[in-house]
Formats: sequence, structure tokens, C-alpha cells
Amino acid sequence: MEQTYYSNGKLLITGEYLVLDGAKALALPTKYGQYLKIASGAAGKIHWASFDYDNSVWFEETISFNEIIEFNSNNVSERETLIKILHEAYLLNSRFLDSSLGYSISTVLTFPKFWGLGTSSTLINNIAQWLQIDAFELLKNSFGGSGYDIACAQNNTPILYQLIDGLPMIEKVNFNPDFTHNIYFVYLNKKQSSKTAIDNYYKNQKNFEFDFTIVNKLTAAICNSISMAEFINLINKHEEIMSSILDLPTVKESLFPNFDGSIKSLGAWGGDFIMVVSNENPTSYFENKGFKTIVAYKDMIL
Repeated sequence: MEQTYYSNGKLLITGEYLVLDGAKALALPTKYGQYLKIASGAAGKIHWASFDYDNSVWFEETISFNEIIEFNSNNVSERETLIKILHEAYLLNSRFLDSSLGYSISTVLTFPKFWGLGTSSTLINNIAQWLQIDAFELLKNSFGGSGYDIACAQNNTPILYQLIDGLPMIEKVNFNPDFTHNIYFVYLNKKQSSKTAIDNYYKNQKNFEFDFTIVNKLTAAICNSISMAEFINLINKHEEIMSSILDLPTVKESLFPNFDGSIKSLGAWGGDFIMVVSNENPTSYFENKGFKTIVAYKDMIL
């Protein structure tokens, strides 16, 4: 009998980068996500196929159980990355590699792979569900990162996320302001590597203790915003702080200086989605600039 698991995608609204070091972040699970389907297969092997949102296959391999058990590689190819995740899962629960069993496994994204909504985090959380292991521990042992994306994968409401003494603290919140019809998400036509972005962040790392305090207060205020004017003022302040910390121009400064509205970078700066707050529908503006993927809040967020 086929088993099916599902995990939500994610968008990080506040606390990008700083969440790695204990800042509080507002994160939103998305209506888009990924399925994992498990069926029986040839003994001692896993046949793996990964499908994009349009049902096209973007990855397909057969992996032996021995490769998973004996994995020891620093190769970063898609195949080796998958084997590493499965190897770390095996170390947490070895029972799934009973030599008398084999698997036929498929993953199915409900969003385009290049959108950056959590292809890896949804996979890790789905594998953790399947094997009944701790998804945060599996993430830590394989990809690394703050874990906010795992928290989004597991929750169907907006959350405040924070690492305290290295442990994830998750608070469900009621973030549903009256002006969500003025919020849009625009894809910047470039998938950002989270790992590279995190590496760059640590290279430029300063003393962030003061900034933590400010960003934590901003996160709380943004989460509780009543008016659109207040929300815009707060996210603009957040952009200015992160611009200073990262020593990078804001996305509005670098790409959209004449836009009549507010723009905030999300997650890893320089790619993936940005959040746009505008009195008018901004679709024509961004399409004229060559950015064709504009998703309304109600279509993106759970």
C-alpha cells in the first residue's frame, strides 16, 4: 500500500539571517508544498523520482541500501545530497533499510522548483514523517540552517520562530491583517542558494546583539500591525537594518527605486521572492520590468 506525506512550503517575513543566531522571526507557511509517496520496490534498492509542479521529472536515480548505509562523501551533486539525507535518516532510524524490502519513492512539488519555497525542507520533513524521526535533528545533521522552514512545513498558521539555546521555539500567531489584499509576492527570476547566502552572512558577521533587540521588537510590531501605513513603516525599518548588517543595498534601491510602494527582501537577499505592499495592483509594473511571477497574498499564504 502506498504511503503519502505532505509538507508546507515557507516564506520568512522577518529576521532573515539573524534567525540563525537566535533572533525572533515571523514565518508564513504557504499553500504550496511537496508530497512524498512511498511504495514497495526491488529488494535492497530505492528507486527515486522527483517531479516538478508540471509533472516533469527533474531527478531520477536508483540507490542501493549499501550506498546509504556506507555513505561517506563531500560531493554536492543532487544524488549525493539525497543519499546524505537518507544516510542521516538511517542513523536516526535504521529499521527502514531491512534488506528484504525495497522502495519506489516519488516526490511531487506543487510549486515550480526554482521558486525557492522549500524543496529541501519539505523533503526533509516528509522523510522525517515517514520514518518517525525528529525533522529538526535530520535538518541539523544534513543541511543545517535555523529550522524555521521545518516549522513552516509542520504548521498551517503563521508562526513566530526562535532558536533558544539551539532549540526551536515555535509560537502560532494570528497574522491576518485587513490589508493582506495589498500584499504581493514577486519572484526575482533567480533562485538563491540558502547555503551560499548563509556563508556570506557569517563572513560579514559583526556584533549583532543590539540589532537582535531591534529586530525582535520589529518582528513583534509587524506581527501585530493594524494599519497598512504602520506595516509599511515597520518593514522599511527592517530593510534598513538588514541592509546595514549585510552591507548590501535594499532590493528597492538596487532594482526598483521608482516603485510607488514598499518592497521587502525575504529569506536570502538577492533572489527568490520579495514582498511588495502597494495601494494599487503592482502586476503591470513588475511585468514591464521583466518579472512575470506575481502572486497575491491570498494565493500564496495558508
